[in-house]
Amino acid sequence: MYYDGVVKPVVRSPLRDQIRQAVLDGLVDGRWGPGDALVERRLAAELGVSQAPVREALRELVALRLIESSPNKGARVRRLTETDLHEVFEVRAGLEETAVRLRRPSVAALRVHLTGLYAAAAADSLIDQVRHGVAFHREIVRASGNDVLLSVWESLGIEVWTHLSIRLFRTRAVENAADHEPLVAAFERDDPHVGVLLREHILGYSPAARGKEQAPRSSS
Repeated sequence: MYYDGVVKPVVRSPLRDQIRQAVLDGLVDGRWGPGDALVERRLAAELGVSQAPVREALRELVALRLIESSPNKGARVRRLTETDLHEVFEVRAGLEETAVRLRRPSVAALRVHLTGLYAAAAADSLIDQVRHGVAFHREIVRASGNDVLLSVWESLGIEVWTHLSIRLFRTRAVENAADHEPLVAAFERDDPHVGVLLREHILGYSPAARGKEQAPRSSS
């Protein structure tokens, strides 16, 4: 949606989803920082849409806790803290641990995403590193066969929080694909404790848990 800081007009439906993605792109790219106002009228004009779908998109971002809204001040980007991020990781860890208790993922499918992680790291592509890392974990949740679980996991906005953790909390921008190798090995040998290993893997990325000075990894 953004090219050199310029908004590309939305031309296809569903408008609400595209507008939400446009705002998310702006948050990730740093166009808007903590405390910045998101003016419905201005966004609508830039995107070439009416204010109604913009309002709907902003409401969804409020639910994600990425922005906040009040009658007097309108919508603003939240000042996110390490605690905010850690809480997302705690919920995510619980969901993924539950997923593997329901059904184990295909090791072959995980290796596809692991290969993607290594390739992205070799190419020094942050976008692809995050994308493949999230896809690796999405496969774990998807394999549970529980659509409600997957829907709740998706609603956390994992990819956005990952990018924001890198930009706002200075987590390492280079994904260490090797961190996922023990998980693949545990699934391959059908380790009964793989859920605990998965939980520790996820929480290990939280800046609140590890501290900035320890140069934590990017979350994925």
